Amino acid sequence: MTSFAATPELQDVVDFALEHETAWPRSMYHPEGSYVGNVQWNESGPWSEIIGPVAERGGPSGIVLHHGKRVAEWGDADRPDMTFSVAKSYLSVLAGLAVQDGLISDIDEPVGKAVDGPHFSSPHNARITWRHLLQMNSEWSGEIFGKNDQIDHHRQNGVGADNSRKGQLREVREPGSFYEYNDVRVNALAYALMCLFRRPLPDVLRERIMDRIGASDRWTWQGYSTSWVEIDGKLLQSVSGGGHWGGGMFISARDHARFGLFVSRGGEWEGQQILPSNWMQRSLEPTPTLDKYGFLWWLNRGREANPKLPEDAFSAQGAGGNFIWISPTDGIVAVMRWLNPADLPDFLGTLIAAIRR
Repeated sequence: MTSFAATPELQDVVDFALEHETAWPRSMYHPEGSYVGNVQWNESGPWSEIIGPVAERGGPSGIVLHHGKRVAEWGDADRPDMTFSVAKSYLSVLAGLAVQDGLISDIDEPVGKAVDGPHFSSPHNARITWRHLLQMNSEWSGEIFGKNDQIDHHRQNGVGADNSRKGQLREVREPGSFYEYNDVRVNALAYALMCLFRRPLPDVLRERIMDRIGASDRWTWQGYSTSWVEIDGKLLQSVSGGGHWGGGMFISARDHARFGLFVSRGGEWEGQQILPSNWMQRSLEPTPTLDKYGFLWWLNRGREANPKLPEDAFSAQGAGGNFIWISPTDGIVAVMRWLNPADLPDFLGTLIAAIRR
């Protein structure tokens, strides 16, 4: 384990992270045996079954890069841990690769034009576009891999969220008209992207991005026992967009930091433009249904923007206190693992003040 800071001010940042650990149990299960996600999201019933792998987590860890240079690190930054919905932002980047390859010619085209099968063929789902899936306002309706979209109806997200109505059936609206944080719909996006690439998404990510940016070979991205799909005569596992029912990405803070640096540079690495040159710009435009959200990235924009932080800051966020936070204004890429989410604003304020001194 390594813990260092280049300045006394950054040591304050490290100390803050170490002293404000998430309350989530390290085993990922509460003493009575309930999975932490089921408790977090007030989930029960047949769709709440854990169908992907779950791993005990480590302690707080993280890295801060300033203009690409590591200036702070704490905890075991090389330990692969579950990262929950941070994986969604990796899906966003994979969609950029699909655009680069011409597999998606227009993000406003219906997904069903390129993806065969029942998931995008109903009269309702046939109107859903790639943009809708990326903006989390698709209102995709149905069941995939044993999970029905109803399980995340009325879901609220963030500190102090009220999920007392979560899972109660509501009328599904027109695609593109209503934002809802819904993991079943994100899994439908992951499935659709796999159908385009005709390969497991972890293989595409590893070959096209992670190996090229110098990430380790220790990260994995997993789906469910139910998410095996036959494509071109081969069984492929479709990955999940988080650890809601187990599965998802198991990755280290150090690998996250490399990915964050790659994204902060607009998808360019060592002089090669890996993503479309305007993909990150498009990804960070506020959506019409939630002004603090882009293409599966959180933005410091809109009515809930933090005025103490740069307007161009954006982040990938996962339950339990997992974050990749990027400030182009300050040249910062910060990765925080298992930081109490309620303390994130104070952590970022401390970080910005330390960097700007």
